[in-house]
Amino acid sequence: MPSILITNDDGISSPGIKILAKTLKSAGEVYVIAPETEQSAVAHALTLHRPLKFDRAGNNTYFINGTPTDCIIVGVSKILPCKPDIIISGINNGANLGDDITYSGTVAAAIEGTLLGIPSIAVSLVRENGDGDLRSRASRFKTAADFAKKLVLKVLDKRLPNDTLLNINVPNTVKIKGVKFTKQGKRVYENAVQELLDPRGRQYYWIGGGAPQWEAGEDTDLEAIRKGYISITPVHLDLTNYSALEFIKKKWRI
Repeated sequence: MPSILITNDDGISSPGIKILAKTLKSAGEVYVIAPETEQSAVAHALTLHRPLKFDRAGNNTYFINGTPTDCIIVGVSKILPCKPDIIISGINNGANLGDDITYSGTVAAAIEGTLLGIPSIAVSLVRENGDGDLRSRASRFKTAADFAKKLVLKVLDKRLPNDTLLNINVPNTVKIKGVKFTKQGKRVYENAVQELLDPRGRQYYWIGGGAPQWEAGEDTDLEAIRKGYISITPVHLDLTNYSALEFIKKKWRI
């Protein structure tokens, strides 16, 4: 039976991780190792300046006072009895589309798993204004979990290319049209930094207040979600711009 490690950036109490763990139990031996509290937008942060501790929250379930990346490193090296066959990060309560993947703790956990040579998948459920509370989203989390299980079985059977993870986004709809293999889109935030005054008249700033705009582009994760499709984007860890490398070699003189 394959060993499956699940983590997230929404924290151990997130409904997404609970539904995912329950759904994947029929696919293998499931271990849940997640942050003690929400760690959204921490990207690939490591905890280096304070001690990390973990506690048991149930059978094969642990929480760590750190980031999603901490959870993967400590989980694989110290908690699990052996190296997992696959890592699933999610289900994130909100999209990880376009440039947002650079900030995402959910995606970062899958990146760390890939760095460790473990097939890894990040799964996110898109949120829209007016979604309501999390209970009303339970059926959509279940849809995302069922698809994640299908993908886990596929990856365990077919594997993934080297240094590649899958970033999955599930649309916020009960009528999913299908699945599209996509490339990373481009998201632009206007007025993303809000300038405000506290009760004493002192200026402060709040990041994340702007409404995102999508840049047009075919076959992108953003376009797939907008049309009601599940998006599967393969993400490669090699960030080298090879065309730029050749250009610099030919044109620059240093």
